[in-house]
Amino acid sequence: MALDPEELKRRRQERQERRKQQQASRKALFVKLGIALGALVLCAVLIFVLTNLPGKQTATPSETAAPSATVIRLAACGDLNVTQRVVDAGDTEHGYSDLLMNVTPLLAQADVTVMNFEGNFFGAPYGADRSAPESLARSLADAGVDLLQLANSYSIYKGMDGLASTVNTVRAAGIEPVGAYANAQEAKESKGYTIRNIGGVKLAFVAFTKGMDGMALPPGNEGCVNLLYTDYSSDYRNVDTEGILKVINAAKKERPDMIVALLHWGSEFNNTISKTQEDICSLLQENGVGAIIGTHSHYVQRMYIDQETGCFVAYSLGDFLGDADRAGSEYSVILELEISKELKSGKTQVTDFSYTPIFTANEVGKPLRVLSIRESMAAYKSGYIDRISESTYNAMDYALGRINARIHATAEGEQPIQETTEATESTDTTENS
Repeated sequence: MALDPEELKRRRQERQERRKQQQASRKALFVKLGIALGALVLCAVLIFVLTNLPGKQTATPSETAAPSATVIRLAACGDLNVTQRVVDAGDTEHGYSDLLMNVTPLLAQADVTVMNFEGNFFGAPYGADRSAPESLARSLADAGVDLLQLANSYSIYKGMDGLASTVNTVRAAGIEPVGAYANAQEAKESKGYTIRNIGGVKLAFVAFTKGMDGMALPPGNEGCVNLLYTDYSSDYRNVDTEGILKVINAAKKERPDMIVALLHWGSEFNNTISKTQEDICSLLQENGVGAIIGTHSHYVQRMYIDQETGCFVAYSLGDFLGDADRAGSEYSVILELEISKELKSGKTQVTDFSYTPIFTANEVGKPLRVLSIRESMAAYKSGYIDRISESTYNAMDYALGRINARIHATAEGEQPIQETTEATESTDTTENS
């Protein structure tokens, strides 16, 4: 059927209107493209002018080339002492995230984090007998801890069954135990070291203890704990050079970029660095160990990079967490090592180190908390609602000075600083376990 003339007219008008709209849209698009092109040209001109101003340095090929070294960061903490007060500071069922919350970013941001664990995972009762709930292991893993040193005073506090339970619980939480093994077969297969590949850098971790609170390994279990002394259950006078080198040489066969030694040594509540500690330090450096990280004294002690060997040495990091009821043991540090591997030569060494001062706050009406000192002091000054008490603030302020004095005062070999304000710190020079 033919269309009505009026209908034809209406349709022609609609087509014309659509054409006008399409032309207008195309025109607008061309205008926008022209503006964009002009802007790009203007930006190019400005970039050229700015990069060629007098005195302006342009990037050279060497500055834009690929990095010459791989750099990783290792965080290390001191002793975590399992006591009744520490156990009560968390939830034995649900964990200890609140206890660790303030320092978790420091643990988690590193490429690998290590800690010394002085206790056991051997079931209830918890606390007084050095047994910790499994939830603590999970909380440590959640906080970023990757390796736990188990070679220390409490390795066999619950016997060989306790050691096996501890090793297995740590592994089940996703953390690698270092320096102690569930049984003789595992010790033989491990050869006393642990390998971790971290961002292209291969690290071999070894851990040794001076003793185990006077206890000795039962016959047939030799090697289940790496030891620094042959007389490890009595006098701590005879360095086990053969045993130490057996582990170091076995690790070397893996061709690691660096060997890191975690040492539980020295004397409790004592500032003195013993002659045998110096001998062990020299032995390790002479045999290629790149970093030595110590614990056990409960005090922060000397740290430095040896100028001859390039080896980093920290005699003690202090207590990461404990009862904090003895002056000098309430503050410590979380250490951070910068480890660099030259891509061309493969040379790997500690190129820098830093540390974050931390404090175990033991305040009335509050559970124990591990706190970053500087962060907590800043929160106090700003009036933060959950701020520390004035007495804790003053203790932290004092601790900052003591930490720096302890770390740097003996850099050239002089004796550590003693202060009357820390009168409860022992000056006993015996090699207590």
